[in-house]
Amino acid sequence: MPSLKPIKKLVHKAKSIHERHRERHRPSGFGCALADSIEYLDAARWDAVTRDASVYLSRDYLRVLETAGPENLRQRYALIFQGRDPVAAVAAQVVAINAAKLPKSKTAQMATKPLERLEERMLVCGNLLSWGMHGVSFAEGANRAEIWPAVAEALYRIRRADRLFGDTDLVMLKDVPPQSAEGIESLKRFSYRELETEPNMVLQISPTWKSYDDYLASLTSSYRKTARKIAKDVESTGARVERLTTAETIKQAATIHDLYCKVHERQKLRLITLSPDFIPSLAATFGENFRCNVVRKDDQTLGFVTTLKDGKTAVGYYIGFDSAANAEMPLYFRLLQTVIEDAIDLGCERLSLGRTALEPKARLGAKPEPMSVWIRHRVQALNLVVRGLLQTISHEDAPERSPFK
Repeated sequence: MPSLKPIKKLVHKAKSIHERHRERHRPSGFGCALADSIEYLDAARWDAVTRDASVYLSRDYLRVLETAGPENLRQRYALIFQGRDPVAAVAAQVVAINAAKLPKSKTAQMATKPLERLEERMLVCGNLLSWGMHGVSFAEGANRAEIWPAVAEALYRIRRADRLFGDTDLVMLKDVPPQSAEGIESLKRFSYRELETEPNMVLQISPTWKSYDDYLASLTSSYRKTARKIAKDVESTGARVERLTTAETIKQAATIHDLYCKVHERQKLRLITLSPDFIPSLAATFGENFRCNVVRKDDQTLGFVTTLKDGKTAVGYYIGFDSAANAEMPLYFRLLQTVIEDAIDLGCERLSLGRTALEPKARLGAKPEPMSVWIRHRVQALNLVVRGLLQTISHEDAPERSPFK
């Protein structure tokens, strides 16, 4: 007599799939206010939920995104309520993805040929212009395990409400670090899949560092010698580092954007492209909490780097440089050094350097902090597109370096 176990497993799996489908389409019991602009939501309630969150969830930053963000992005927001009390804030973005732009192996190129003209819209809970958990903020003392299903519901309602602009079949919750993942496992019931990405490289700022020279003094002799040689090699060409004022940053907007594009165009996948107004708008909005440093030679700007203060964290934000100049001098490395100086000057406790160029950042003393994305897709036929997207965020181990004494 044949075993009934395989049949029972299939029945159990079918019931599980059916139950998850019912749960996705069942209200969570929380209230939800949706908005197309941060200005449409009650400012006091938003601030109450995001007061201790990242600057990337502040109304000031979100206004910059709305007025000077990439052309192919639309901001979407939700405030989640338990009764009359706001318990979570959600900031999301809608972006179009073209299958032809996704990196593929030779085999996959043949398989995805019919999809090359497909342009799919993705809803991102988070910020494609930053790294870190900048899509959700919970009220102090809130039960996150109970609220994550409400976040999933809010994203579902945003996607459904946005259908006038076209269908959205991909949803991604971006950049969740382990310390913010409490209760997030409940998203699996809503068909979200977790994927570990490349880590964020973070340099802890010692309280004994009062200047960049103090940082240099903390390095071992070999690393200190290398760091000083980088600065010397740049200066020997006649180039110099300058910090721009807000007015100067606005004045040099076209030059800064051109240098940004020189780096941006070499990336594998470009879901979004900054507008020329984005960096000047940050400078005008955040004043002393935003820094823009440039490397100039004669009257030519060869590179720039920006730093944004995010509470006790300094973020080494956007960077751009001329590749020909970088071949003649260690321009990129010198720009990274200026971000350390900014972080110390801003009185921060840590410096977040992002998840690209892991090796040079490890040599500065930065250590990896893991992050994950949670992603779900509605249409099975789009698996090839999803796989192509996931290839761009595959995890790479950061090298181990010990530059400090």
